Amino acid sequence: MGKAFDLSLVLDFVPELLRYLHITLIVLGGSIMLGLVGGVLLAVPRLYQIPVLSQLATLYISFMRGTPILIKLFLVYYGLPELLKPLGIDLSRTDPLLFVILTYAFSDAASFAEIFRGAVRSVDKGQTEAAYAAGLTTFQSFRRIVVPQALVVAFPNMANTLIGSLKDTSLAFSIGVMDMVGRGQTLISSTSHALEVYISLSIVYYVIVILLEKGFAVTERRLQRHERKRVISKPALRTAERLKRIAG
Repeated sequence: MGKAFDLSLVLDFVPELLRYLHITLIVLGGSIMLGLVGGVLLAVPRLYQIPVLSQLATLYISFMRGTPILIKLFLVYYGLPELLKPLGIDLSRTDPLLFVILTYAFSDAASFAEIFRGAVRSVDKGQTEAAYAAGLTTFQSFRRIVVPQALVVAFPNMANTLIGSLKDTSLAFSIGVMDMVGRGQTLISSTSHALEVYISLSIVYYVIVILLEKGFAVTERRLQRHERKRVISKPALRTAERLKRIAG
């Protein structure tokens, strides 16, 4: 049983937990970057229906989306060294932080792949055909026509995935990574003030998420500025046409 609740300890614990924020950000940044690359590699075979690779990507995405992140963390932490041992690669002394980054990257790649696939398919095929008619190659039409529009569609879901991944990093301490939650566990052991520690962690994570949401909102508005211009320009064009008809 813990000691009596002491609100003042929350203010003491927050700065102590923030000293380990950089570990959480390293995990988040590394996993998101690798996850984006993996998401593209998984989405391409599914978009273009490449035999065998498309089925393997579907199986991988289904497995990653159907298993809890904690189970995947243990599978990578214990399984990857065993998998690479026959190849002469010894991971027994590898920093657990690497396994955490890889686990979240594997998981994020599956989410990003589905986001990219859905976003690309949301772009009207007629625009691609028009680009071909204008003389653009497949790569040029994809880069200039499809990607800018797909990015606008994909961005909100990508932001949600990033925020979800941030919260999932709280499980990294399960394999010995000393992040904010790991430090929180040591504070609980040394002070027996568990509730104060968890309140402090909640405050830190909530503030980070709020800041991220604000940044994503600004970025989303910038990405959609051309869409808004198009929406605004349509009534303006209709008004101009009406005035032209009145003027005779």
